[in-house]
Amino acid sequence: MPGDDIESRGGGVKSNKGNNNNSHASFSSYPIENTASEWASWLVPMIVVANIVVFIVVMYINNCPEQNYYGFGGKCELSFLGRFSFQPGRDNPLFGPSSPTLEKLGALAWMKIVYKHQGWRLVTCIWLHAGVYHLLSNTISLLFIGIRLEQQFGFVRIGIIYMLSGFGGSILSSLFIHNSISVGASGALSGLLGAMLSVLLTNWTIYTNKAAALVTFFLLISLDIAIGLMPYVDNFSLIGGFLTGFLLGFILLPRPQFGWSGKRNLPSGPPVKSKYVLWQVSVVLLIAGFTVALVMLFRGENGFDHCHWCHYLSCVPNSIWSCDDK
Repeated sequence: MPGDDIESRGGGVKSNKGNNNNSHASFSSYPIENTASEWASWLVPMIVVANIVVFIVVMYINNCPEQNYYGFGGKCELSFLGRFSFQPGRDNPLFGPSSPTLEKLGALAWMKIVYKHQGWRLVTCIWLHAGVYHLLSNTISLLFIGIRLEQQFGFVRIGIIYMLSGFGGSILSSLFIHNSISVGASGALSGLLGAMLSVLLTNWTIYTNKAAALVTFFLLISLDIAIGLMPYVDNFSLIGGFLTGFLLGFILLPRPQFGWSGKRNLPSGPPVKSKYVLWQVSVVLLIAGFTVALVMLFRGENGFDHCHWCHYLSCVPNSIWSCDDK
C-alpha cells in the first residue's frame, strides 16, 4: 500500500487528487482509472535545475574566447555572450563547450577509466551535456516521463532507476567508445523510458490510453537516438540505460501507486506467481549484465570486437562531422 512505502516515511509528500477523471483528458503517458492519490514530484524538477546549473558552470569554465586547445582560430558562436559563448560549429555543432573542457570536468573517457582508475567518470558524465540542443532534448524527455513516473511511484524508486540506468549506460558506452569522450544523461533518461515500457507491459489492463503511452515512448526514444548520432553523445549509453531501466521496472515498479488498496478496484492481470518469476529473472539478468560488463570494461576489452556492425548505432557519417573517432 502507498502508506507503507519508503517515501511516506522519508518525507515524500502526496497530493490528493480524489476521483477527478477530468485530469485524464490532458496529455499523459499514464492515464489510469480510479486514481486515488499520487506523490508530489520534486526530484525530477531538481534534476532539471541541477543539469542547467552544471551546464552554465561548464560554459563559464570553458570560456570560448580564450580557448586555444585546437589552434583553429575559429570564431565562437554567439560571441556577444562573452565567456559563455559556444565553441565554433565545426568543433561542437550542439552549441556547447569544447571536448577538453568536458573531459577535464568528468566526461566519459575510456583511457582514464581503465588505465588511470577514474571510475567516478561513469557517474559524473551523467551530469554533463554536450550543448544546448543536447540539454534541451534531455530536459524535454525528463519532464515528460520523469515527473509522471515520480508521481506514480515516488522519488526513491525513480531516483534509483535514474542513477543505475545512467551508470549502466556509461558502462556500455565505455565498452564501445574508446577514442573519444561521451557525456549526457541519455542513459538515465532511456532507463526511465525502459521502466515506463515494463510498467506498461505488466499493468496493461489498467491503462486507459495505451496509444498515447506508446506514441510518447517512440517519439522520445527516437529523439534520443537522433541526438546520439552526433559528436560527444552516443547511443550505446542509451541502449545500456534502456536495458537497465527495463529490468529495474520489473523489479522496483510492480504496480503504480493509484487505487490499488481497494480490492474492488484491482483489475485482472497476470498471475502473482508469473510476476514473481519475472521479478526473479530480471534480478538475475541485471546482476549478471553488470558483472560481465564491468569485468569486460576493466580488462580493457573492445565491444566492437564482438559486434563489428555496432559502429553505426552511434554515428552516421556526413559532411559536418566524421565518425572516425567515435
